[in-house]
Amino acid sequence: MMQDLVVVLVFITYAILVLIVFGVLLTWVERKQAAVMADRIGANRAYIRLPFTRIKLVWIGLFHAIADGLKMLLKEDFKPDAHDGLVYEIAPWLVFAPVLLVFAVIPFGGTLVPSEILSFSESASKWFAGRTYQMQIAHLDAGLLVVFAFGGVTVIGAMLAGWSSGNKFSLLGAVRAGAQMISYEVVMGLSVLGLVLLYGTVDLVDVVKQQSGIVLGVLPAWGIFLQPVAAILFLTAAMAENKRVPFDLPEAESELIAGYFTEYTGMKMGLFMFAEFIEIAVIAALFTTLFLGGSNLPFLGDAGFVFPGGTEVPLAHGAVVLIQVVVFLIKVLLMSSFQVQVRWSLPRFRYDQLLRFGWTFLLPLGILNLVATAVVAYVRNG
Repeated sequence: MMQDLVVVLVFITYAILVLIVFGVLLTWVERKQAAVMADRIGANRAYIRLPFTRIKLVWIGLFHAIADGLKMLLKEDFKPDAHDGLVYEIAPWLVFAPVLLVFAVIPFGGTLVPSEILSFSESASKWFAGRTYQMQIAHLDAGLLVVFAFGGVTVIGAMLAGWSSGNKFSLLGAVRAGAQMISYEVVMGLSVLGLVLLYGTVDLVDVVKQQSGIVLGVLPAWGIFLQPVAAILFLTAAMAENKRVPFDLPEAESELIAGYFTEYTGMKMGLFMFAEFIEIAVIAALFTTLFLGGSNLPFLGDAGFVFPGGTEVPLAHGAVVLIQVVVFLIKVLLMSSFQVQVRWSLPRFRYDQLLRFGWTFLLPLGILNLVATAVVAYVRNG
């Protein structure tokens, strides 16, 4: 139906804008947060001058992201002589596109009823005729499995980029990327299996709904309180999947120049770098969905706030939807900032240490957590 198409297009536009804004904003956060941690000023050189005045708009370095984008777009596109033409061209897109597609199955809000929000317009309200929509681009029963399916494609993109460049440093970076990402993907899969046992579903909407209650009388029923070990394992493995410090061995500048994308310039290199920053936001969104209750806020329901003791604060549907969307974005921003904090706090692993950490520490810990969760679930259900 036309109504469904309009709503889906609005959701798609919103998701793309959110990811682009986060990707641009995080390039600034990376510089500014690192500067704060190192007691420096940070990005403050790029500015826009108001016409016919001497006033410079610096805005604490926010224009650096714009300058970076323009630099990438305007740079000459050099290509190595020994590269494989087709594979070399499509590899950046195999890294960039799946990162965007993962967000399609992440619920970024609660239930939307357009007829209630558009009640001021009788014709618009009648057009939607009481239809309800989950604030998610693609509501798939196997949403969590789709996340892992799309995530695996980025491994192929990174390996093809290094192989097709005809450069030994790029090839070594590609081999490292493949081994590292496959290793930590196993850990990430084990970490979410505990949640699947508890919630009995891989539908991300159902996962969020089951985190809307209260446990022990005071704590929200979020995954991080029910599965704290799994939360740590998931975030660690996801950061390793994104190849960020201390897991940036496929790019290690001091060893491999720029790793698997050494031979890329201009906007092709920009796609690799932009995908990395967008993936920070996607990882934060996934962690928020699985372990921080998604768009849930304690005591907030579809009709407003209901506090312990029976105190109610009724809210309009539009206000509830807005609060849920803002809560989700704030959680994502905080988790993104935390990932940047880790990037500037820990030194890089040696490559043998990286693989040993994944296979001999994280993997056994993930198996133990899964076994313990299975026992608890069996006892509880029995």
